[in-house]
Amino acid sequence: MRTTVSTTVKTTIHATGLATDNDVTVDAGAVRLEGVFGPAPEAVGTVIFAHGSGSGRKSPRNQYVARQLQRSGMSTLLLDLLTPAEDQVYRTRFDIALLEPRLAAACAWVRARQGDAALPIGLFGASTGAAVALRVAAGHPGEIAAVVSRGGRPDLAGVAALETLRSPTLLIVGGNDDQVIGLNEAARELILCDARLEIVAGATHLFEESGALEQVAALAAAWFRSHFGAPPA
Repeated sequence: MRTTVSTTVKTTIHATGLATDNDVTVDAGAVRLEGVFGPAPEAVGTVIFAHGSGSGRKSPRNQYVARQLQRSGMSTLLLDLLTPAEDQVYRTRFDIALLEPRLAAACAWVRARQGDAALPIGLFGASTGAAVALRVAAGHPGEIAAVVSRGGRPDLAGVAALETLRSPTLLIVGGNDDQVIGLNEAARELILCDARLEIVAGATHLFEESGALEQVAALAAAWFRSHFGAPPA
């Protein structure tokens, strides 16, 4: 990835019970993006989160999944792809072309970190963030080891991106999220590389039902570890 990126690490530390989470900022062109980096001891890879519309690094659902990935030996980066001012404009939340280079900058940030440069990178996208993750993976073949989509809108990535995608992709959808199931089934037909659709029975779009998010985290952890070349946790 050729994005030029500089980094500022703040001193704020969050206690997690596993390690420490570091507040970070990633310079992506004209904007500075706020994020939280959660290192895992002896990490087998790093997973970068692309949040859905109206969500960000403080999303409790993605924070939960990040914790479980850390428990499975992966570092995580939760990042706000929009500034607070931009997030107030509804249409920017769906501007995939705006968000794509910012996620690419986050990947470059991870690559530039001492000790992380050789580790595989995975992308975890939720809702519209899944489209951003798929676009970045398609645009940087060989650099993204795996993608996981939770309740995603892969259709927003576009047919060209789906057909050129070469990163193994797991599409996770709630069993009661009928419209999104159809969109993901159609996307899977367009993806020519290793792609799988997992439907979590009884779950709705936000996976708020008892046990639903736990299943998402377990599926994601297994998918990333497998494609990072690591044995099951």
